[in-house]
Amino acid sequence: MSPLADITFSEPIPFLQEQHLEVRELIHRYAQEQVKPRAARLDEEKVFPHDTVAELAEMGMLGVPFPEEVGGAGLDYLSYILVIEELARVCGTTSITVAAHTSLGTNPIYQFGTDLQKEKYLRKLATGEMLGAFALTEPGAGSDARASKTTAVRDGDDWIVNGVKVYCTNGTHAGTVILTTKTENGITAFIAEKSFPGISNGTLEDKLGLRGSDTRELVFEDVRIPDENRVGEEGGGFKRFMMTLDAGRISIGAMALGLAQGALDVALPYAIERKQFGQTLGQFGAIQERLADMAVKIHTARLTLYHAAALKDEGRHVAYAGSIGKLYASEIAMEVIDSAIQIMGGNGFTREYPVERMFRDAKLCEIGEGTSEVQRLVISRMMLKSVQ
Repeated sequence: MSPLADITFSEPIPFLQEQHLEVRELIHRYAQEQVKPRAARLDEEKVFPHDTVAELAEMGMLGVPFPEEVGGAGLDYLSYILVIEELARVCGTTSITVAAHTSLGTNPIYQFGTDLQKEKYLRKLATGEMLGAFALTEPGAGSDARASKTTAVRDGDDWIVNGVKVYCTNGTHAGTVILTTKTENGITAFIAEKSFPGISNGTLEDKLGLRGSDTRELVFEDVRIPDENRVGEEGGGFKRFMMTLDAGRISIGAMALGLAQGALDVALPYAIERKQFGQTLGQFGAIQERLADMAVKIHTARLTLYHAAALKDEGRHVAYAGSIGKLYASEIAMEVIDSAIQIMGGNGFTREYPVERMFRDAKLCEIGEGTSEVQRLVISRMMLKSVQ
């Protein structure tokens, strides 16, 4: 089987231009040769992928969709989605680390930051000199982000921030954290340097999957943040965070897609090689049906996500397309990986093969950056609004 495997891209995809093919080939080779051998250890020992992150930064993969003049690779959002997909194909932990840094920890500064904020933070983030994190969820505010209880009170030219944020990906290792707070005029966003006095690490989550990813609680106690670190106008933080999530959902969908493809990468050769009752598994009609269904779901998810990414690159609004892509990809990932485990039987249930890890990793994709229920709400509301 070829390195990229014909089963992955059996037909040319019109969204992919020469630059996309080059990026895909580069990151595919790196992921297969360097990330894949490390993946099991990251999961088993809950190890953050420091070496991989440093190597990806050197390759320019921590700033893929940002212009070269700010330290990025100067590529488009579709190129970035290809990177997330290929990393997830072998390691969910590495994929979500890059996705959270890029979509959530860096993109809001690029999209909404002032010139001063971009000069101070964006280049370091885009080059991978430091990681970024995003702090939205709280113990009592998950899908209902407006229920935030973290407060920011004006004190001269500064703001005093108090509160607790949970499920902050890259929270331990980030140089900057973009967070929402409740101010007098609504939800307001700020950039906090992790070194600011009063910011401390809370609980490090012990998770079902993505166990090498750094997901932790961050505590803010009388943290003084200068007004120059406010992102947008006071009260405009909720809208900006929702816009950030609209695009970020495409990357979570790409992670789900990569995990699903990775499971098929394992199950297909297994079905060809494994023999039962005097023939290979792939010769049984029931297995052929499973493999076909897996391929159809993966191909459909890929087209849906690439379409959403292409719309973003055109400057189009992507809330609807992004939610569809994220919802579909995350749910078929669970179905596809479940089928891979079923094809492989008892072997699929063991840690000898990576599909059990992929199954655990994929579950987050139905929860993070808006649950499946929230995606259906977003999609249906936009549908209903369009005919009113």
